Amino acid sequence: MLDPQAQALLQLMKDRGVPAVNTQPVQEARDFYLVRKALTQPDPLPTSVCKDHALSFGAVREYRPLGASAKQVLPALVYYHGGGWVIGNIETHDVLCRQLCDASGCAVFSVDYRLAPEHPFPAAYDDALHAFHWVVDNAASLHVDPTRLAVGGDSAGGNLAAAVCLGSRDSAQPPAFQLLIYPATIMYPDTPSYHANGEGYMLTAAAMHWFMDHYLPNTADRHDWRASPLKADSHAKLPPAFVMTAGFDPLRDEGLMYADAMAAAGVATEYICFERQIHGFITMGRVMRESHAAVGVCADALKRYLK
Repeated sequence: MLDPQAQALLQLMKDRGVPAVNTQPVQEARDFYLVRKALTQPDPLPTSVCKDHALSFGAVREYRPLGASAKQVLPALVYYHGGGWVIGNIETHDVLCRQLCDASGCAVFSVDYRLAPEHPFPAAYDDALHAFHWVVDNAASLHVDPTRLAVGGDSAGGNLAAAVCLGSRDSAQPPAFQLLIYPATIMYPDTPSYHANGEGYMLTAAAMHWFMDHYLPNTADRHDWRASPLKADSHAKLPPAFVMTAGFDPLRDEGLMYADAMAAAGVATEYICFERQIHGFITMGRVMRESHAAVGVCADALKRYLK
């Protein structure tokens, strides 16, 4: 059964004539996403540090939890926001990053990677990889432990986190953990959840294709593992993973398929599905109680794997 709070939100959006993302010009979609997120997110939690670092492609926002001293060496999470590689930024996911920072005790580095269509594939992946290695290379001055450094993200951000783990597998300091929140793992979906949940549950099949068409205008790129991590030749020797999906999400099955692929390759993998939920619910704590539970299990996984 669909969560009654999710159902109420969907009905409210329908009653108010909220336009589908794929019917809007790109900049309008970005602006509206930021406005809509503000209406569904809880109030931002305080942190001891919140500052932006300028990298060649854009900003990385650093958060440190309350009670952590300026030079205390912490485990850390490099976080990639969702938004289909087209919309979203460090502002749309500021509250979630603060929640994860507070609940896990980790430093969080939120990455403002370049967006399509101005910067199509593989720009977002390149920026995601650059940001991870920037944190590794500057761990001493950032006062984080490079051996306890996770990557994570939601939706498109989960896709980037998974790809960064694949791309960093043979590096001197790969990620220690991956937190994948309803990740997109295949760019030509044909799963039962894609067909069952592709209309009426926030993220639609039409919106998915709008995002993919902007990010991957060259359709041949959709088979590249950097775009479709599920298509990697091997999923062995990846860092431990925690994969979370939502029952009424078209991406549900590809998240499970990715968890299964990693587990079959010998990767320590945990999987949980919030059966009553829709895509995007973890950032909707103002209107959905289960959002807080989802943040809690993600933070618990970070604490357990980065202890």
